[in-house]
Amino acid sequence: MSATHTTARPASAATTALSRMTALARAELTLLGRTKGALVAAVFVPLVMPVSVRAAAKDMDLAAAGLNTGTLVLPASIGFSLLFAVYSVLVGSYVVRREELVLKRLRTGELRDFEILAGSALPAVLTGLGQCLLLTAACTTLLDMSAPSAPHLVVAGVLLGLVLCAALAAATAAFTRTGESAQATPMPLMLVSMMGSGMFFPLELLPDKLASVCELLPLTPVVSLVRGGWTGDLSASDALGAVATAVAWIAIAVFAVQRRFRWEPRR
Repeated sequence: MSATHTTARPASAATTALSRMTALARAELTLLGRTKGALVAAVFVPLVMPVSVRAAAKDMDLAAAGLNTGTLVLPASIGFSLLFAVYSVLVGSYVVRREELVLKRLRTGELRDFEILAGSALPAVLTGLGQCLLLTAACTTLLDMSAPSAPHLVVAGVLLGLVLCAALAAATAAFTRTGESAQATPMPLMLVSMMGSGMFFPLELLPDKLASVCELLPLTPVVSLVRGGWTGDLSASDALGAVATAVAWIAIAVFAVQRRFRWEPRR
């Protein structure tokens, strides 16, 4: 009897934690739907940006890098979804909820700190995942792409990207003072990622020294894994290196959140 009772308690606790995060995610989704600016950034911008990449691809010698229009546009599309639908939206969400004392009130209840951050991030993460799936289907159809050579690398890249962008959003929010400044603080990482992570310009077309530096950027491993999963040109060592780089950035972001994240308005 005692053993049965001990087994039931962890299951109950896990279900309670899941229900708390689900309820918070449902409330956050409602608020996201009422915020037009965040909704546009999350839903429409990532669907439009790949058109610019496709136009830019016409002036590139992609064949020299072993690529084509599809293998340039599709990873870029996923990168845009992660940056706009997950990272940018979450930075604003965390900061606004903090300034409105929502996070402070949530901490006085049953929710743990991780549950608050994860539950708040869930709508944006699911939106980003849905967009990645939609854009993947659209790119493979419109650009006449074949199935990925290593689908496990594509899945790993997307999942790591979702976790990475959520963690980076919380870390960026820790250094963002107001809701107004939350529109600006994500921009440096977004611009550097778009220009240097292989989204607009494949690293194979960059000078070797510059490409080596760009390989260390947060979103580069995600783009490399997705692109390598489609082309099949990514070696096992390069894939492990990309995963290690992404995990390292996640660890850095989590450490920054643990040390610097604020739950009350900054004075």
